[in-house]
Amino acid sequence: MAKWGEGDPRWIVEERADATNVNNWHWTERDATNWSSDKLKALLLGLSVENEEGSCEVTEVSKVEGEASINNRKGKLIFFYEWNLKATWTAVSKAGIKYKGTIEVPNLSDENDMEDLDIGVSLNKDEPETPLTNLMRTKGADKIREALGSYVGYLKSEFTQGMILPTANGMAKVQSTSQSKAKLNKTQISSSSSSAAPVNTGVKIPTCKFSIREKFLTSPADLFRVFVNQEMIQAFTHAPAMVEGEKGGKFRLLDGNVFGEFSELVPDEKIVMKWRYNNWPCEHYATITMTFMDRSSETELKVDCRGVPENEEERTKEGWKRYYFEAIKQTFGYGARLF
Repeated sequence: MAKWGEGDPRWIVEERADATNVNNWHWTERDATNWSSDKLKALLLGLSVENEEGSCEVTEVSKVEGEASINNRKGKLIFFYEWNLKATWTAVSKAGIKYKGTIEVPNLSDENDMEDLDIGVSLNKDEPETPLTNLMRTKGADKIREALGSYVGYLKSEFTQGMILPTANGMAKVQSTSQSKAKLNKTQISSSSSSAAPVNTGVKIPTCKFSIREKFLTSPADLFRVFVNQEMIQAFTHAPAMVEGEKGGKFRLLDGNVFGEFSELVPDEKIVMKWRYNNWPCEHYATITMTFMDRSSETELKVDCRGVPENEEERTKEGWKRYYFEAIKQTFGYGARLF
């Protein structure tokens, strides 16, 4: 892989953004490594293809190594990412025979176009030969390529929100004070702390609070489990999901449109979480408190939402009704009805 030369526009002299950095003249940087790792796992996990021979699915993403960052120079965003990925795929033939194999993507980076991406698909050594391997190498690889292309799109749209914000006098606000250094032996940029969370944009957002109540024909314990169990969430959303059902655990569902973190879990009684739509201003989360109340033959669920952007109030209400309440009732038979 070629090294950068001094004539390359990405050869960066170390600078620190400060209060005099009008119009983003100096380099400002946002670390996208942790965000990217979660996004890549969510996009790959659960990808599936099938034909007359059977079906294949990505069942585990075992390695996501690398880093990503976004740099802002004079109001222009420049993206850097370099990833080495490894995943497990499993297949089931029409006869019910199961197979397992490996997927490797060693060169997902800003220097390579998607069509140049190496996607290695192999069957584990102890597995018998199967035509499903070819299915995964063709249609499966195409889906993986499409998902990784989506990651790049999300990086350039979702994660960049708030990096360049016009002010009343037409200047742009600096959003980060982290330093950036050129790695002379790698075509990538690393932040001063790769584990640091993205900085807050510092923008005040008008927010609102509201409550929604709904009754379900099931017990609090069963309903509670629906919201923290990955398989059950995938069932009612009809899409791959990543859910860590524990305090501090993260979740991502509905094709990455909704994600957040569990702040508090009181089994069968209460769930508190940081929750957001992916197009909300970067790093802005609402606080969602779900209270499960036993009403004899049914459970009443109260959902208190705080910190929802004012212009997102109706969309958020309808989203909860449609994609949570109605979908859960229809999927598990807890008394579905139309809204």
